[in-house]
Amino acid sequence: MEQYEPDSLSPARPAAARRGLRGGPRGGGASLSRRSLLRASTGGALALGGLGTLSACGIPAAKNTAGVSSQDHSADEKRISFSNWTEYMDVDDSEKRHPTLDAFAARTGIKVKYTEDINDNVEFFGKLKPQLAAGQDTGRDLICVTDWLAARLIRFGWVQKLDASNLPHAYANLSQQFRTPDWDPGRAYSYPWTGISTVIAYNKKALDGVEVTSLSDMLDNPKLKGRIGFLSEMRDSVGMTLLDLGKDPAKFTDDDYDAAIARLQKAVDKGQIRRFTGNDYTSDLAKGDLAACVAWAGDVVQLKADSPDVDFVIPDSGYLTSTDNLLVPNRARHKTNAERLIDYYYEPGPAARLAAYINYVCPVDGVKPELAKIDKSAADNPLIIPDAAMAAKSHSFRSLSTKEETAYEEKFAKLTGA
Repeated sequence: MEQYEPDSLSPARPAAARRGLRGGPRGGGASLSRRSLLRASTGGALALGGLGTLSACGIPAAKNTAGVSSQDHSADEKRISFSNWTEYMDVDDSEKRHPTLDAFAARTGIKVKYTEDINDNVEFFGKLKPQLAAGQDTGRDLICVTDWLAARLIRFGWVQKLDASNLPHAYANLSQQFRTPDWDPGRAYSYPWTGISTVIAYNKKALDGVEVTSLSDMLDNPKLKGRIGFLSEMRDSVGMTLLDLGKDPAKFTDDDYDAAIARLQKAVDKGQIRRFTGNDYTSDLAKGDLAACVAWAGDVVQLKADSPDVDFVIPDSGYLTSTDNLLVPNRARHKTNAERLIDYYYEPGPAARLAAYINYVCPVDGVKPELAKIDKSAADNPLIIPDAAMAAKSHSFRSLSTKEETAYEEKFAKLTGA
């Protein structure tokens, strides 16, 4: 495992955090949604109260604690403490109970203390870092964090390797497109809770007959000048541009990255791009102020339900998918119980009930027939259940070293004027 080294604070990193915090909920209100906060917390922003403060607070690097558990008390303590994002679990009509968690408890006798205490990856890491670095119990058996943070926790040795014998459904039913991230090959330490896809969204009325099937159409057509939007998240906007240039976001070089930045800079200079946004692009897209934009699929599902003019396209070059992931922290008291809960959500029935509520990409194969029983439109929506052709176009943005992350964020901040 990589030894913990605190990151330095580059000028771009506060800017990276500020960019994301400009986002709003669906419809463009003033407060922050779960999605905008999730995407706001880019790896580069970790220095804000995150990794960069670890050394300053006098907290030593973890020593000899990689993958370490205290004694597993699962057999005699039938409980789990699970930390997750808000609005990321199914609820009943009263909005007070979680049917899938209740069903798990009834079946297994394991009571789940479910806490929606993740509002931001950086902020959440700040809560856990003193205990993780000191090799102490965080008080949580299961956490859900975005892929870049999951990668760092694994590298630092702060989460436990999962026992495959407790995960038969997860091992069998994990969708192929999520099986081999470069930061956790074979999913030894993590399993995805959901996928988050980045696509092209458009307003048919605002396009007024102009065809948009690629980023090149957005960036080069003068009829769309000033009516194109890109995301303020570096990985999404640069990753989609790399694909449009014929480069693989999982394997790109520094020169490839610079070419993507130059491509976007050209569009900025000629006024093609209206602005770089958090998820407040949803209001502009629904109103037609944006004719087309780079967008998150979870937003598009909701926008399509509310507006007949909004739709999406998957470019022939492909699209990006990131993940939120379930991990067991070091020193968790109930590792086996946590693994049983992970495995439960890889059964088609519970997976379908979850997907029907949250409308993100479901990472579970075989869930479509079960989802169709609940909501046929959701089962037929490729933004929730990607078909084989769409899954084949999915790409991941590769893991970055600290040096790369600093350099790339600085270049992107200069591009966006952050």
